[in-house]
Amino acid sequence: MIDDINATSYLNIKFFIICISDNMNNETVKMTKFLAVLFAICSGLAIGNLYWAQPLLVQIMNGFGLPAANGGLLVTATQIGYAIGILLIVPLGDFVQRKRLISIVMILSVIALISCALSPSFIILSLSLFSMGLVTISGQIILPLAGDLSKEEERGHIVGIVSSGITTGILFSRFASGIIAGVWGWRSVYLIAAALNLIMVLIIIYVLPKIPRKNKLKSYKKLLFSVFTTFKRHDTLPNILLHSGLIFGLVFNIFWTSLTFLLSGSPFNYDTFQIGLVSLAGLTAAAFGLGIGKLQDKGLSVPALGGFIIISFITMICGFIFYDSIVAIVIIAAILSVAVQGISVLTQTRLFNLSNEERSRLNTVFVVNNFIFGAVGNALASFLWSLGGWTYVMMAASLISLIALIVWLFSRSSFNEIDAQGF
Repeated sequence: MIDDINATSYLNIKFFIICISDNMNNETVKMTKFLAVLFAICSGLAIGNLYWAQPLLVQIMNGFGLPAANGGLLVTATQIGYAIGILLIVPLGDFVQRKRLISIVMILSVIALISCALSPSFIILSLSLFSMGLVTISGQIILPLAGDLSKEEERGHIVGIVSSGITTGILFSRFASGIIAGVWGWRSVYLIAAALNLIMVLIIIYVLPKIPRKNKLKSYKKLLFSVFTTFKRHDTLPNILLHSGLIFGLVFNIFWTSLTFLLSGSPFNYDTFQIGLVSLAGLTAAAFGLGIGKLQDKGLSVPALGGFIIISFITMICGFIFYDSIVAIVIIAAILSVAVQGISVLTQTRLFNLSNEERSRLNTVFVVNNFIFGAVGNALASFLWSLGGWTYVMMAASLISLIALIVWLFSRSSFNEIDAQGF
């Protein structure tokens, strides 16, 4: 069946590859702070496209005259499109001219965003959001590219800068979309997003130099197959993925999903805007993320990783105790966000150090892993809340943090051994 699909789609795939391929360029491209910041802004805009709709669901459903509950389908369509894009497009970063690949997917993102703004029906909007999710993956192409262009001794710092841009993009889009929609309506959000993305792609085309391809693409099918065989080539990959999946995928998503339930009920009774303001506590993670990667560069990755896991565990215990104080909740949210950002940056930098030739494919595995764990975390949050409210949620998050700490204890020796070999 796979052969039949490949045969029927051969011309389309060949055309796509021709469009993004380019001759090898022997010039050396150097990573600069300016380029790192540019990558961070571009990645933040790309990932932010996924989250514009979340605060707008009720307004969108009212506009189409449909029940608010149907709004969840829009988020699902976006997430499915994004997952497919990560799996089918991001691995191409290991084989094609990446400036052209990034430019193409960003231009397609602009078109998809305009389609969202002009959608005349719920079905068209769903398809537009699916398409937008499919192509708004430039951030996940840029992140491994930043790892490629960085020197080994500063790779952690550069990855931290770009990762902070992604975190900022997520928080900014959630916060800004509600304000913009309140003034000009939900369609204006996507028009503004399209304009911002268009400006960014023009800057990328003008500023980003041609970057040599790392490999010559011979088989798209073999490329995708190699994504699933990365575990055979890298023994420490499962442990890297577990650290990120347990803390970012489960603990982080369980906490933030359940926090919405907590703040919307007694004794807080916050509205959507007030809850959005609380979520800005996560911006501390973006600020600290700029320097977290230096811990990897200085050889402190392993103890720092353990320290951030312990911080995650402590914050969940504090969340269990100080659940009725908004000041405590904001502090806990800020500290947890820093810990999660630290774990994400350190694990992703370690991931990129596994191989110079397959960082895009490794990043594909990393993002899909987080996506799966995150989906489980969101579902688990709702389930635990229905069973025992905030108490059960914090108990589960504390237990998961403890499991992550055990994983770290068993991973230390292999991580230290690789670090001693200079990656």
